[in-house]
Amino acid sequence: MASSEKSVNVQKGKPLPAKDVESPSEAGAQAGMETATETGSGTRVKEGMAGLAKGLAIIEAFSATTTRMTVSDAAHLTDLSRPAARRCLLTLVDLGYLTHDGKFFTPLPRMLRLGGAYLSTSSLPQIAQPLLASARDTLHESVSLAVLDEGYSVFIARAEATRIVSTGVKIGGRLPAYCSATGRVLLSGLPEETVRAHLESVPMKRLTDRTLANMNAVLKAIRRAAEEGYAISNEELEIGMSAMAVPVKNRSGEIESAISVSVFSGRVSVATLEEKFLPVLRASAARLQRSL
Repeated sequence: MASSEKSVNVQKGKPLPAKDVESPSEAGAQAGMETATETGSGTRVKEGMAGLAKGLAIIEAFSATTTRMTVSDAAHLTDLSRPAARRCLLTLVDLGYLTHDGKFFTPLPRMLRLGGAYLSTSSLPQIAQPLLASARDTLHESVSLAVLDEGYSVFIARAEATRIVSTGVKIGGRLPAYCSATGRVLLSGLPEETVRAHLESVPMKRLTDRTLANMNAVLKAIRRAAEEGYAISNEELEIGMSAMAVPVKNRSGEIESAISVSVFSGRVSVATLEEKFLPVLRASAARLQRSL
C-alpha cells in the first residue's frame, strides 16, 4: 500500500563492543574468500563471497520503518554476530553508503546508486510514471507504484502531490507487506503457502493500535483484498495516515505490481477512498496493464 507513513525507528541497541572477536570462518569471509553455503533447498553453492552477502543483508535491513540502526539492531535484523555486523557497518561507512554518529548508522545518498541500477533498466517505472502523474493530478494526492520483495512492498515509481508535509514513502522505500495496502494487494494473487512464506520472513509487530499483527488476521485481510480487488490500510503504519492500493496484472493475469494512494486520514475518509479514489486507481491500473 502506498501507505503513508513516516519512519518508525527500531529499538535502541547496546553500545558498540570494545573489541571484535572473530571466528576463523568470519575471518575468511572478511578476507573475501570463496565459501560453500547452503541454499534453502539444501544445495551447496561453492562459489560466493560470504562477506558480500553479509553487507547486502545489512543494506536490505534499512527500510521506511528502520531508517537508522545500531550494531545490535543490525545483528538482530540480519542474524549476524555483533562483530560481523559491526565490520559490515563500518565498511559501508568507509565506502560512503552510511554515516555514523557514534551510535546510530544512517544511509547516505550514495545508497541510491544501488537501486538506480534496477530503476534505470526496468521499463515498468518509466511506463507507469505518466499514469501515476495523471492520477495524482485528478486526486490531488501522492500516487505510487510498488512491487513485492520477500515480505516487503518496494516502491519503484511515485508522483508526489505538492504539499507542505508529504505522505507515503519515497522511491526505493520499503514497507512490511503484512500491514500495508500495497503488500496485501501484491500477496492477494499468490498461493497461501507462498503468502505465508512472505509473511513469516518479516517479524509482525504492532506499529499502531490499529495494526493487524497476527497471521490469521492478516491472511483474512489478504483474502478480502483478493475478493474485492483492492486493499486499505487505515492508520496501521502510522496514526493519521491511510492508503489504498489496487493490483496491476501482467498479460498472464498475474499481479505484477500495485498502484496506491496515500492520504491524511483526517482529510480523506475511508468512505471517500472507496467512493471517489478507487475508480481513479482502477482506471490507472487498467491503462498500465494495457501497456505491459
